[in-house]
Amino acid sequence: MAHQMKTFENGTALAASLADAVASALSAAITRSGEATLAVSGGSTPKAFFEALSTRALDWAKVKVTLVDERFVPEDNPRSNHLLVKTHLLKNEAAAAEFVPLYRPEATIEDAAKTASGIVPGMTRPFDVAILGMGTDGHTASFFPGGDHLAAALDLTLPRRVMTMEAPGAGEARLTLSFSALHDAGLLVVHIEGAEKKAVLEKALAGTDEQEMPIRAVLERAQTTPDIYWAP
Repeated sequence: MAHQMKTFENGTALAASLADAVASALSAAITRSGEATLAVSGGSTPKAFFEALSTRALDWAKVKVTLVDERFVPEDNPRSNHLLVKTHLLKNEAAAAEFVPLYRPEATIEDAAKTASGIVPGMTRPFDVAILGMGTDGHTASFFPGGDHLAAALDLTLPRRVMTMEAPGAGEARLTLSFSALHDAGLLVVHIEGAEKKAVLEKALAGTDEQEMPIRAVLERAQTTPDIYWAP
């Protein structure tokens, strides 16, 4: 399985190093094409990374930020990934970035997914940077074991899009970028912390079943070799 493992002494060191790598990749993309795209994940793990990245000096006005996945809740909901990103990333230097949410106040989550698919950057060409997390159940993005659209989400022959996902372990219904929209990012990172998640990752690396542990799809089939950032 192709991947690069980067281990850090603690979460603070990881956050600083990942912020530097992402800022460098975004700056290179701006130099190359005049703009850059960044897809980030929610949860508690990326908070320190977001805080560090928000202070990095680059031409943030040329960066579009979106989410890898989101709960179908408005941005003022405490479980909203949009709120997390707004609180911890879209400030300091990064306040100038343009944020493109997945959540849309449509009548149904299916309508929201369709609307977001037409607006979110990364649907027409690969993201410059995509940062994934991983749950202790082996999910990444909203690719949950037992998800109602998991097979379609992991199918690289299907178009880049925002899609819906419901699963026993997901809580609220989710909006998620398809694997086809993530697997070829210029910089693809899996950011995990703690001994428990390292054990989950090792189980995924040793196994064969993507339906049981969807993170395997990223480790096994992503076009871009993922960098795994881990700290105890």
